[in-house]
Amino acid sequence: MTELEKMTAGVLYLPGDSDIMKEQTKCMEKLYDFNMTRPSEGDKRNKMLKDMFAEMGEGCYIEPPLHANWGGAHTHFGNYVYANFGLTLVDDSHIYVGDNVMFGPNVILSTAGHPILPELREKGMQYNLPVHIGNNCWLSAGVIVMPGVSIGDNSVIGAGSVVTKDIPANVVAVGTPCRVMREINEHDKEYYHRNHKIDWNEINI
Repeated sequence: MTELEKMTAGVLYLPGDSDIMKEQTKCMEKLYDFNMTRPSEGDKRNKMLKDMFAEMGEGCYIEPPLHANWGGAHTHFGNYVYANFGLTLVDDSHIYVGDNVMFGPNVILSTAGHPILPELREKGMQYNLPVHIGNNCWLSAGVIVMPGVSIGDNSVIGAGSVVTKDIPANVVAVGTPCRVMREINEHDKEYYHRNHKIDWNEINI
């Protein structure tokens, strides 16, 4: 197995391998061009993202700057994904994002880790585990998702949380490490934030 093949296989490998660096540099060149686009160049950005990412659904929007180890080459976005400023994709392995997902500013999705044993880190060893984000999730500002983590459909992750373990569907989860605070419930059908009531007559759904 080559170092490039090991990279997405979940085993230890050397990320400085020459073949890896050659392919990664090509991806980073595309990312650089994307981040240099002007705010008025929406159509150009969309075309670039479809070329950069492994999968890019319809109606997606990413606000530059975007940071990504592989420029999105191992990242799979569903439809209508929105990412605010400063999304970081440590996409050395695959990142899967469902439909209608929202990322606040400075969210980090990381597939990459390094072994605890110092002798292995001294050699520059790395391993990568995929990240899965379900449909209709909202990850608030500054959320960090660690390697191998899955977040279930409809769940909300509070600002600044560090998600180290899987989060089930239909919950609000917060904290460092991130823990489930409560399920999404009937109260959420009446209030959108604390004591701010939803006026269903004014919402066009």
